[in-house]
Amino acid sequence: MTNEFVIAGFGGQGVLFMGKVLAYTGLVSDKQVSWLPSYGPEMRGGTANCHVIISDDAVASPLIINPTTLFAMNFPSLQKFENNVVSGGTIVIDSTLIDKNEITRDDVKVVAIPAAKWAEELNAVKLANMILLGAYAKESKAVDIDTLLKGLEKSMPKNKPELFELNKKAVMRGYNM
Repeated sequence: MTNEFVIAGFGGQGVLFMGKVLAYTGLVSDKQVSWLPSYGPEMRGGTANCHVIISDDAVASPLIINPTTLFAMNFPSLQKFENNVVSGGTIVIDSTLIDKNEITRDDVKVVAIPAAKWAEELNAVKLANMILLGAYAKESKAVDIDTLLKGLEKSMPKNKPELFELNKKAVMRGYNM
């Protein structure tokens, strides 16, 4: 089993961190993992995307041409990557920023969550990424929630346990949508 994720959005939306959490989730599951970040010189506000592969087999290349899952954190990212998703794949969007009707494909599963809105309600506007990840875990069953939380914990600085708790709260908000 191989899952290939493209996570895309503007810098500052936590695109690379989201990929890191997915990669650690694969590692704690004893899977083969690849994490390939890509971002413009602006970092904050510029475009960013991340390729993550989680596989039972060795990963030959970190580049993903046709992902099984696309996380689109903004409309330009949806436009850029939507047509690359495999038929039968999944597109996860922040419906606060992207209208579900903007998706032109009818051969993919769409998970539309108002993540930015929910993050604002949690007083944690930068955690829309974790809300989307939690929603994906619930909808796809490809990522176990307990394993995802272990991957999240591994991704956090050990000297800031409060950050783990806040991120966990956001993941669980998406999971319990």
